[in-house]
Amino acid sequence: MANRKRSTFQRLANGQLNRKERRELGRKLAAEDPGLEIVNRNVAGIDVGSESHFVAVAPGRDPEPVREFGSWTADLERMADWLTACGVEVVVMQSTGVYWIALYDVLEARKFKICLTNARHTKNLPGRKSDVQESQWLMKLHTYGLLKDSFHPPDKIRALRSLWRLRDRHVKEAGRAVQHMQKAMTAMNVQLSNAISDISGATGQAIIRAIVNGERDPWKLAALRDRRIHATKEEIARSLEGNWRDDMLFELKQAVAAYDFMQKQMEECDQRLKMLLSTLPQRDVAPESHVELVPEPAVLNRKQKRKRPRPDGNAPQFHLAAELERICGVDLTSIDGIDIMTAQTIVAELGTDFSHWKSEAHFASWLGLTPSRDISGGKVVRQEPRKVKNPVAAALRMAASSLIRSESYLGARYRSLRTKLGAPKAIKAMARYLACLVYRMFMNGKAWVDRGAQHFEHRRNERDLLLLKRRASALGFQLVQQSASV
Repeated sequence: MANRKRSTFQRLANGQLNRKERRELGRKLAAEDPGLEIVNRNVAGIDVGSESHFVAVAPGRDPEPVREFGSWTADLERMADWLTACGVEVVVMQSTGVYWIALYDVLEARKFKICLTNARHTKNLPGRKSDVQESQWLMKLHTYGLLKDSFHPPDKIRALRSLWRLRDRHVKEAGRAVQHMQKAMTAMNVQLSNAISDISGATGQAIIRAIVNGERDPWKLAALRDRRIHATKEEIARSLEGNWRDDMLFELKQAVAAYDFMQKQMEECDQRLKMLLSTLPQRDVAPESHVELVPEPAVLNRKQKRKRPRPDGNAPQFHLAAELERICGVDLTSIDGIDIMTAQTIVAELGTDFSHWKSEAHFASWLGLTPSRDISGGKVVRQEPRKVKNPVAAALRMAASSLIRSESYLGARYRSLRTKLGAPKAIKAMARYLACLVYRMFMNGKAWVDRGAQHFEHRRNERDLLLLKRRASALGFQLVQQSASV
Protein backbone atom coordinates (compact mmCIF):
# COMPACT_ATOMS: atom_id res chain seq x y z
CA MET A 1 0.00 0.00 0.00
CA ALA A 2 2.93 2.35 0.68
CA ASN A 3 4.00 2.18 -2.97
CA ARG A 4 0.49 3.00 -4.23
CA LYS A 5 0.38 6.21 -2.19
CA ARG A 6 3.56 7.50 -3.84
CA SER A 7 3.91 8.88 -7.33
CA THR A 8 5.80 7.04 -10.05
CA PHE A 9 8.62 9.57 -9.82
CA GLN A 10 9.00 8.99 -6.06
CA ARG A 11 9.01 5.23 -6.50
CA LEU A 12 11.66 5.53 -9.24
CA ALA A 13 13.83 7.86 -7.16
CA ASN A 14 13.67 5.56 -4.13
CA GLY A 15 14.32 2.41 -6.15
CA GLN A 16 10.90 0.91 -5.31
CA LEU A 17 10.15 -0.34 -8.83
CA ASN A 18 11.29 -3.88 -9.50
CA ARG A 19 12.73 -5.04 -12.80
CA LYS A 20 9.37 -6.13 -14.22
CA GLU A 21 7.72 -2.80 -13.35
CA ARG A 22 10.61 -0.84 -14.90
CA ARG A 23 10.36 -2.83 -18.15
CA GLU A 24 6.61 -2.25 -18.23
CA LEU A 25 7.08 1.50 -17.70
CA GLY A 26 9.67 1.55 -20.48
CA ARG A 27 7.25 -0.09 -22.91
CA LYS A 28 4.53 2.41 -21.98
CA LEU A 29 6.79 5.41 -22.51
CA ALA A 30 7.93 4.09 -25.89
CA ALA A 31 4.32 3.74 -27.08
CA GLU A 32 2.41 6.54 -28.78
CA ASP A 33 -0.25 6.44 -26.06
CA PRO A 34 1.40 5.31 -22.80
CA GLY A 35 -1.93 5.17 -20.98
CA LEU A 36 -0.52 7.24 -18.10
CA GLU A 37 -2.21 10.12 -16.37
CA ILE A 38 -1.32 13.52 -17.87
CA VAL A 39 0.02 15.71 -15.06
CA ASN A 40 1.38 18.71 -16.99
CA ARG A 41 -0.21 20.06 -20.16
CA ASN A 42 1.16 22.58 -22.66
CA VAL A 43 4.71 21.32 -22.18
CA ALA A 44 7.79 21.88 -24.35
CA GLY A 45 11.12 20.07 -24.00
CA ILE A 46 14.50 21.66 -24.76
CA ASP A 47 17.76 19.83 -25.38
CA VAL A 48 20.36 22.42 -24.31
CA GLY A 49 23.62 22.65 -26.28
CA SER A 50 26.58 24.98 -26.60
CA GLU A 51 25.87 26.12 -30.18
CA SER A 52 22.16 25.37 -30.61
CA HIS A 53 19.09 24.14 -28.74
CA PHE A 54 16.51 21.59 -29.95
CA VAL A 55 12.96 22.40 -28.89
CA ALA A 56 10.01 19.99 -29.08
CA VAL A 57 6.30 20.63 -28.61
CA ALA A 58 3.30 18.31 -28.94
CA PRO A 59 2.76 17.08 -32.54
CA GLY A 60 -0.61 18.81 -32.95
CA ARG A 61 0.62 22.28 -32.04
CA ASP A 62 2.83 23.00 -35.06
CA PRO A 63 3.52 21.36 -38.48
CA GLU A 64 7.17 21.19 -37.43
CA PRO A 65 7.03 20.06 -33.77
CA VAL A 66 10.81 19.90 -33.34
CA ARG A 67 12.92 22.92 -34.23
CA GLU A 68 16.52 23.97 -33.78
CA PHE A 69 17.40 27.44 -32.49
CA GLY A 70 20.79 29.09 -32.11
CA SER A 71 22.31 30.02 -28.77
CA TRP A 72 22.55 33.77 -29.48
CA THR A 73 20.09 36.13 -27.84
CA ALA A 74 18.08 36.96 -30.97
CA ASP A 75 17.35 33.27 -31.60
CA LEU A 76 16.44 32.74 -27.96
CA GLU A 77 13.87 35.50 -28.28
CA ARG A 78 12.60 33.88 -31.48
CA MET A 79 12.31 30.58 -29.61
CA ALA A 80 10.23 32.26 -26.92
CA ASP A 81 7.92 33.75 -29.58
CA TRP A 82 7.46 30.33 -31.18
CA LEU A 83 6.66 28.70 -27.84
CA THR A 84 4.10 31.39 -27.09
CA ALA A 85 2.48 30.85 -30.50
CA CYS A 86 2.29 27.09 -29.77
CA GLY A 87 0.46 27.73 -26.51
CA VAL A 88 3.28 26.40 -24.34
CA GLU A 89 3.15 27.28 -20.65
CA VAL A 90 5.71 24.90 -19.13
CA VAL A 91 9.27 24.38 -20.42
CA VAL A 92 11.50 21.53 -19.23
CA MET A 93 15.27 21.36 -19.76
CA GLN A 94 18.35 19.85 -18.17
CA SER A 95 20.96 21.81 -16.23
CA THR A 96 23.79 21.25 -18.75
CA GLY A 97 26.94 23.09 -17.65
CA VAL A 98 26.33 26.85 -17.83
CA TYR A 99 24.67 26.80 -21.27
CA TRP A 100 21.18 26.75 -19.76
CA ILE A 101 21.59 30.01 -17.78
CA ALA A 102 21.07 32.47 -20.66
CA LEU A 103 18.13 30.42 -21.96
CA TYR A 104 16.62 30.29 -18.47
CA ASP A 105 16.85 34.08 -18.07
CA VAL A 106 15.12 34.74 -21.40
CA LEU A 107 12.28 32.28 -20.73
CA GLU A 108 11.87 33.50 -17.15
CA ALA A 109 11.52 37.08 -18.40
CA ARG A 110 8.81 35.89 -20.81
CA LYS A 111 6.81 34.41 -17.86
CA PHE A 112 7.22 30.74 -18.78
CA LYS A 113 7.08 28.19 -16.00
CA ILE A 114 10.46 26.43 -16.18
CA CYS A 115 11.32 22.97 -14.90
CA LEU A 116 15.10 22.71 -14.57
CA THR A 117 15.63 19.00 -14.07
CA ASN A 118 18.66 16.99 -13.07
CA ALA A 119 20.08 14.89 -15.92
CA ARG A 120 20.55 12.01 -13.47
CA HIS A 121 16.77 11.76 -13.04
CA THR A 122 16.23 11.20 -16.76
CA LYS A 123 18.98 8.58 -16.86
CA ASN A 124 17.26 6.63 -14.08
CA LEU A 125 14.13 6.31 -16.21
CA PRO A 126 13.89 3.37 -18.63
CA GLY A 127 13.96 3.94 -22.38
CA ARG A 128 16.39 4.59 -25.24
CA LYS A 129 16.85 7.97 -26.85
CA SER A 130 19.20 9.74 -29.24
CA ASP A 131 20.51 13.30 -28.99
CA VAL A 132 17.97 14.55 -31.52
CA GLN A 133 15.08 12.92 -29.65
CA GLU A 134 16.20 14.28 -26.27
CA SER A 135 13.82 17.25 -26.38
CA GLN A 136 10.86 14.99 -27.25
CA TRP A 137 11.87 12.61 -24.49
CA LEU A 138 11.98 15.40 -21.90
CA MET A 139 8.61 16.73 -23.05
CA LYS A 140 7.00 13.27 -22.75
CA LEU A 141 8.48 12.57 -19.32
CA HIS A 142 7.34 15.89 -17.86
CA THR A 143 3.89 15.56 -19.41
CA TYR A 144 3.31 12.45 -17.28
CA GLY A 145 4.90 13.93 -14.15
CA LEU A 146 8.08 11.85 -14.19
CA LEU A 147 10.50 14.78 -13.75
CA LYS A 148 11.07 17.07 -10.80
CA ASP A 149 12.12 20.70 -10.78
CA SER A 150 15.50 21.53 -9.27
CA PHE A 151 16.03 24.17 -6.61
CA HIS A 152 16.74 27.61 -8.07
CA PRO A 153 17.18 30.57 -5.67
CA PRO A 154 15.77 34.06 -6.29
CA ASP A 155 17.63 36.54 -8.45
CA LYS A 156 19.28 38.44 -5.56
CA ILE A 157 20.49 35.22 -3.98
CA ARG A 158 21.84 34.10 -7.35
CA ALA A 159 23.89 37.29 -7.57
CA LEU A 160 25.13 36.75 -4.02
CA ARG A 161 25.99 33.14 -4.81
CA SER A 162 28.00 34.08 -7.90
CA LEU A 163 29.95 36.71 -5.95
CA TRP A 164 30.65 34.36 -3.02
CA ARG A 165 31.87 31.61 -5.34
CA LEU A 166 34.10 34.12 -7.12
CA ARG A 167 35.56 35.23 -3.81
CA ASP A 168 36.14 31.61 -2.83
CA ARG A 169 38.16 31.11 -6.02
CA HIS A 170 40.28 34.16 -5.11
CA VAL A 171 40.90 32.71 -1.63
CA LYS A 172 42.06 29.41 -3.15
CA GLU A 173 44.29 31.22 -5.64
CA ALA A 174 45.83 33.22 -2.78
CA GLY A 175 46.50 29.95 -0.98
CA ARG A 176 48.25 28.58 -4.04
CA ALA A 177 50.37 31.75 -4.21
CA VAL A 178 51.46 31.15 -0.59
CA GLN A 179 52.42 27.59 -1.50
CA HIS A 180 54.39 29.03 -4.43
CA MET A 181 56.30 31.32 -2.05
CA GLN A 182 57.14 28.40 0.21
CA LYS A 183 58.34 26.30 -2.75
CA ALA A 184 60.65 29.08 -4.00
CA MET A 185 62.15 29.61 -0.54
CA THR A 186 62.64 25.89 0.04
CA ALA A 187 64.49 25.68 -3.29
CA MET A 188 66.85 28.37 -1.94
CA ASN A 189 67.14 26.43 1.37
CA VAL A 190 65.38 29.23 3.22
CA GLN A 191 63.51 27.15 5.81
CA LEU A 192 61.25 29.91 7.14
CA SER A 193 58.23 27.58 7.32
CA ASN A 194 60.08 25.41 9.88
CA ALA A 195 60.38 28.36 12.28
CA ILE A 196 57.02 30.06 11.54
CA SER A 197 53.83 28.04 11.22
CA ASP A 198 52.10 30.50 8.86
CA ILE A 199 54.21 32.42 6.36
CA SER A 200 51.13 34.39 5.26
CA GLY A 201 51.01 36.08 8.68
CA ALA A 202 52.51 39.40 9.71
CA THR A 203 56.02 38.08 10.44
CA GLY A 204 56.21 35.81 7.41
CA GLN A 205 55.05 38.47 4.99
CA ALA A 206 57.37 41.11 6.47
CA ILE A 207 60.39 38.83 6.04
CA ILE A 208 59.40 37.69 2.53
CA ARG A 209 58.84 41.24 1.29
CA ALA A 210 62.15 42.32 2.76
CA ILE A 211 63.84 39.50 0.84
CA VAL A 212 62.10 40.60 -2.38
CA ASN A 213 63.31 44.18 -1.75
CA GLY A 214 66.92 43.02 -1.53
CA GLU A 215 67.66 42.30 2.13
CA ARG A 216 69.88 39.22 2.60
CA ASP A 217 71.20 39.55 6.16
CA PRO A 218 69.42 36.79 8.17
CA TRP A 219 69.74 38.68 11.48
CA LYS A 220 68.15 41.83 10.06
CA LEU A 221 65.40 39.70 8.59
CA ALA A 222 64.88 37.91 11.93
CA ALA A 223 64.54 41.29 13.64
CA LEU A 224 61.21 41.70 11.80
CA ARG A 225 59.62 38.95 13.90
CA ASP A 226 56.47 39.74 15.84
CA ARG A 227 56.64 39.50 19.62
CA ARG A 228 53.95 36.79 19.57
CA ILE A 229 56.14 34.39 17.56
CA HIS A 230 57.32 31.47 19.73
CA ALA A 231 60.52 30.92 17.74
CA THR A 232 63.54 32.87 18.95
CA LYS A 233 65.40 35.43 16.87
CA GLU A 234 68.33 33.04 16.50
CA GLU A 235 66.11 30.18 15.27
CA ILE A 236 64.58 32.41 12.61
CA ALA A 237 67.99 33.77 11.57
CA ARG A 238 69.42 30.25 11.15
CA SER A 239 66.46 29.24 9.00
CA LEU A 240 67.08 32.24 6.70
CA GLU A 241 70.58 31.29 5.62
CA GLY A 242 69.93 30.42 1.97
CA ASN A 243 71.79 30.37 -1.34
CA TRP A 244 69.70 33.24 -2.87
CA ARG A 245 69.43 31.91 -6.43
CA ASP A 246 68.39 34.60 -8.92
CA ASP A 247 65.81 32.44 -10.68
CA MET A 248 64.14 31.48 -7.39
CA LEU A 249 64.19 35.09 -6.20
CA PHE A 250 62.38 36.10 -9.39
CA GLU A 251 59.86 33.28 -8.83
CA LEU A 252 59.34 34.46 -5.24
CA LYS A 253 58.74 38.01 -6.47
CA GLN A 254 56.13 36.75 -8.95
CA ALA A 255 54.40 34.72 -6.22
CA VAL A 256 54.23 37.77 -3.93
CA ALA A 257 52.77 39.87 -6.76
CA ALA A 258 50.14 37.19 -7.43
CA TYR A 259 49.27 37.05 -3.73
CA ASP A 260 48.84 40.84 -3.56
CA PHE A 261 46.67 40.81 -6.66
CA MET A 262 44.38 38.16 -5.16
CA GLN A 263 44.13 40.13 -1.93
CA LYS A 264 43.07 43.19 -3.94
CA GLN A 265 40.47 41.11 -5.79
CA MET A 266 39.12 39.84 -2.46
CA GLU A 267 38.84 43.41 -1.15
CA GLU A 268 36.79 44.42 -4.21
CA CYS A 269 34.57 41.37 -3.70
CA ASP A 270 34.09 42.34 -0.04
CA GLN A 271 32.90 45.81 -1.04
CA ARG A 272 30.47 44.33 -3.55
CA LEU A 273 29.36 41.70 -1.04
CA LYS A 274 28.63 44.34 1.60
CA MET A 275 26.50 46.27 -0.88
CA LEU A 276 24.53 43.16 -1.96
CA LEU A 277 23.87 42.07 1.61
CA SER A 278 22.56 45.54 2.49
CA THR A 279 19.89 45.21 -0.22
CA LEU A 280 18.51 41.93 1.18
CA PRO A 281 15.41 42.35 3.37
CA GLN A 282 15.41 41.77 7.11
CA ARG A 283 13.87 38.47 8.21
CA ASP A 284 11.72 38.79 11.31
CA VAL A 285 11.10 35.77 13.53
CA ALA A 286 7.86 35.54 15.50
CA PRO A 287 8.57 35.97 19.24
CA GLU A 288 6.47 32.96 20.23
CA SER A 289 8.50 30.66 17.96
CA HIS A 290 11.89 31.93 19.18
CA VAL A 291 12.51 29.32 21.86
CA GLU A 292 15.85 28.85 23.55
CA LEU A 293 17.19 25.69 25.15
CA VAL A 294 18.36 26.54 28.66
CA PRO A 295 21.72 24.95 29.48
CA GLU A 296 22.67 23.46 32.81
CA PRO A 297 24.32 25.99 35.19
CA ALA A 298 27.56 24.03 35.55
CA VAL A 299 27.84 23.62 31.81
CA LEU A 300 27.19 27.31 31.24
CA ASN A 301 30.01 28.33 33.61
CA ARG A 302 32.48 26.03 31.87
CA LYS A 303 31.42 27.30 28.46
CA GLN A 304 32.07 30.89 29.50
CA LYS A 305 35.65 29.98 30.42
CA ARG A 306 36.40 28.52 27.00
CA LYS A 307 38.59 30.50 24.67
CA ARG A 308 36.88 32.39 21.93
CA PRO A 309 37.26 30.84 18.49
CA ARG A 310 40.05 32.19 16.39
CA PRO A 311 38.77 34.44 13.58
CA ASP A 312 39.19 33.19 10.04
CA GLY A 313 41.86 35.17 8.21
CA ASN A 314 39.94 34.79 4.94
CA ALA A 315 36.71 36.25 6.33
CA PRO A 316 35.37 39.46 4.73
CA GLN A 317 36.75 42.63 6.28
CA PHE A 318 33.45 44.07 7.51
CA HIS A 319 30.85 43.21 10.14
CA LEU A 320 29.44 40.20 8.31
CA ALA A 321 27.99 38.54 11.44
CA ALA A 322 25.55 41.41 12.10
CA GLU A 323 24.41 41.45 8.47
CA LEU A 324 23.78 37.68 8.46
CA GLU A 325 21.83 37.81 11.71
CA ARG A 326 19.65 40.58 10.28
CA ILE A 327 19.03 38.68 7.04
CA CYS A 328 18.45 35.27 8.64
CA GLY A 329 16.62 36.35 11.79
CA VAL A 330 18.71 33.81 13.73
CA ASP A 331 22.37 33.45 14.64
CA LEU A 332 23.71 30.42 12.78
CA THR A 333 27.14 30.81 14.38
CA SER A 334 25.62 29.89 17.75
CA ILE A 335 25.84 26.28 16.53
CA ASP A 336 29.25 24.98 17.53
CA GLY A 337 31.37 24.24 14.45
CA ILE A 338 29.54 26.67 12.14
CA ASP A 339 31.65 29.80 11.77
CA ILE A 340 30.86 32.97 9.88
CA MET A 341 32.24 31.59 6.59
CA THR A 342 30.01 28.49 6.78
CA ALA A 343 26.97 30.62 7.64
CA GLN A 344 27.67 32.91 4.68
CA THR A 345 28.02 29.88 2.38
CA ILE A 346 24.59 28.61 3.50
CA VAL A 347 22.91 31.98 2.87
CA ALA A 348 24.69 32.59 -0.44
CA GLU A 349 23.82 29.14 -1.81
CA LEU A 350 20.30 28.66 -0.43
CA GLY A 351 18.94 32.00 0.71
CA THR A 352 16.71 32.26 3.78
CA ASP A 353 13.51 30.61 2.51
CA PHE A 354 13.71 26.92 3.41
CA SER A 355 10.07 26.13 2.57
CA HIS A 356 11.26 24.53 -0.68
CA TRP A 357 12.19 21.45 1.38
CA LYS A 358 9.27 19.69 3.05
CA SER A 359 11.20 18.49 6.09
CA GLU A 360 14.67 18.35 7.58
CA ALA A 361 15.02 14.80 6.21
CA HIS A 362 14.22 16.10 2.72
CA PHE A 363 16.77 18.90 3.17
CA ALA A 364 19.51 16.49 4.28
CA SER A 365 18.72 14.16 1.38
CA TRP A 366 18.89 17.05 -1.09
CA LEU A 367 22.35 17.93 0.25
CA GLY A 368 23.49 14.36 -0.43
CA LEU A 369 24.12 13.62 3.26
CA THR A 370 21.96 10.48 3.23
CA PRO A 371 22.78 7.13 1.58
CA SER A 372 21.22 5.86 -1.64
CA ARG A 373 19.13 2.75 -1.02
CA ASP A 374 17.88 0.13 -3.46
CA ILE A 375 14.66 -1.40 -2.14
CA SER A 376 13.19 -4.62 -3.48
CA GLY A 377 10.17 -6.29 -1.93
CA GLY A 378 10.17 -3.80 0.92
CA LYS A 379 13.76 -4.69 1.90
CA VAL A 380 16.97 -2.73 1.48
CA VAL A 381 19.11 -4.83 -0.86
CA ARG A 382 21.91 -2.29 -1.35
CA GLN A 383 23.02 0.92 0.32
CA GLU A 384 25.82 3.12 -0.94
CA PRO A 385 26.91 6.77 -0.61
CA ARG A 386 25.36 9.29 -2.97
CA LYS A 387 27.69 11.28 -5.21
CA VAL A 388 26.37 14.82 -4.85
CA LYS A 389 28.55 17.92 -5.22
CA ASN A 390 27.04 20.61 -3.04
CA PRO A 391 28.97 23.57 -1.56
CA VAL A 392 26.73 23.64 1.52
CA ALA A 393 27.29 19.93 2.18
CA ALA A 394 31.04 20.42 1.83
CA ALA A 395 30.96 23.35 4.27
CA LEU A 396 28.93 21.31 6.78
CA ARG A 397 31.40 18.44 6.51
CA MET A 398 34.24 20.84 7.34
CA ALA A 399 32.20 22.17 10.26
CA ALA A 400 31.60 18.63 11.52
CA SER A 401 35.27 17.68 11.35
CA SER A 402 36.18 20.78 13.42
CA LEU A 403 34.24 19.41 16.41
CA ILE A 404 36.83 16.77 17.27
CA ARG A 405 38.19 18.74 20.27
CA SER A 406 35.09 20.75 21.11
CA GLU A 407 33.88 20.51 24.74
CA SER A 408 30.28 21.03 23.65
CA TYR A 409 27.23 18.83 23.19
CA LEU A 410 27.91 18.57 19.47
CA GLY A 411 31.57 17.79 20.08
CA ALA A 412 30.67 14.92 22.39
CA ARG A 413 28.15 13.63 19.88
CA TYR A 414 30.71 13.71 17.06
CA ARG A 415 33.34 11.89 19.13
CA SER A 416 30.80 9.22 20.02
CA LEU A 417 29.90 8.73 16.34
CA ARG A 418 33.57 8.66 15.40
CA THR A 419 34.23 5.87 17.91
CA LYS A 420 31.36 3.73 16.61
CA LEU A 421 31.42 4.45 12.86
CA GLY A 422 34.90 5.70 12.04
CA ALA A 423 35.92 9.16 10.82
CA PRO A 424 34.38 9.27 7.27
CA LYS A 425 30.92 8.04 8.29
CA ALA A 426 30.95 10.09 11.48
CA ILE A 427 31.72 13.29 9.55
CA LYS A 428 28.84 12.64 7.17
CA ALA A 429 26.45 11.75 9.99
CA MET A 430 27.43 14.83 11.97
CA ALA A 431 27.11 17.04 8.87
CA ARG A 432 23.59 15.70 8.45
CA TYR A 433 22.77 16.59 12.06
CA LEU A 434 24.13 20.11 11.56
CA ALA A 435 21.98 20.44 8.43
CA CYS A 436 18.91 19.46 10.48
CA LEU A 437 19.78 22.08 13.10
CA VAL A 438 20.14 24.76 10.42
CA TYR A 439 16.78 23.76 8.94
CA ARG A 440 15.08 23.95 12.33
CA MET A 441 16.53 27.39 13.03
CA PHE A 442 15.25 28.79 9.72
CA MET A 443 11.84 27.11 9.82
CA ASN A 444 11.03 27.36 13.55
CA GLY A 445 13.12 30.35 14.60
CA LYS A 446 14.61 28.41 17.50
CA ALA A 447 17.95 29.53 18.89
CA TRP A 448 20.60 26.90 19.57
CA VAL A 449 22.11 26.99 23.05
CA ASP A 450 24.80 24.46 23.84
CA ARG A 451 23.96 22.03 26.66
CA GLY A 452 27.52 20.84 27.10
CA ALA A 453 29.38 17.57 26.70
CA GLN A 454 28.29 16.37 30.15
CA HIS A 455 24.65 16.48 29.08
CA PHE A 456 25.35 14.24 26.10
CA GLU A 457 27.43 11.82 28.21
CA HIS A 458 24.64 11.65 30.80
CA ARG A 459 22.05 10.83 28.14
CA ARG A 460 24.31 8.25 26.54
CA ASN A 461 24.88 6.53 29.90
CA GLU A 462 21.13 6.42 30.43
CA ARG A 463 20.59 4.79 27.04
CA ASP A 464 23.37 2.26 27.65
CA LEU A 465 21.91 1.37 31.05
CA LEU A 466 18.44 0.93 29.58
CA LEU A 467 19.85 -1.36 26.87
CA LEU A 468 21.70 -3.46 29.45
CA LYS A 469 18.53 -3.85 31.52
CA ARG A 470 16.59 -5.03 28.48
CA ARG A 471 19.28 -7.56 27.54
CA ALA A 472 19.49 -8.85 31.10
CA SER A 473 15.71 -9.15 31.31
CA ALA A 474 15.60 -11.07 28.02
CA LEU A 475 18.12 -13.55 29.44
CA GLY A 476 16.26 -13.91 32.73
CA PHE A 477 18.63 -11.77 34.83
CA GLN A 478 18.25 -8.55 36.74
CA LEU A 479 20.80 -5.78 37.04
CA VAL A 480 21.72 -4.72 40.56
CA GLN A 481 23.52 -1.43 41.17
CA GLN A 482 26.83 -1.85 42.96
CA SER A 483 27.23 0.08 46.18
CA ALA A 484 29.86 2.79 46.40
CA SER A 485 31.66 1.09 49.31
CA VAL A 486 32.52 -2.03 47.31
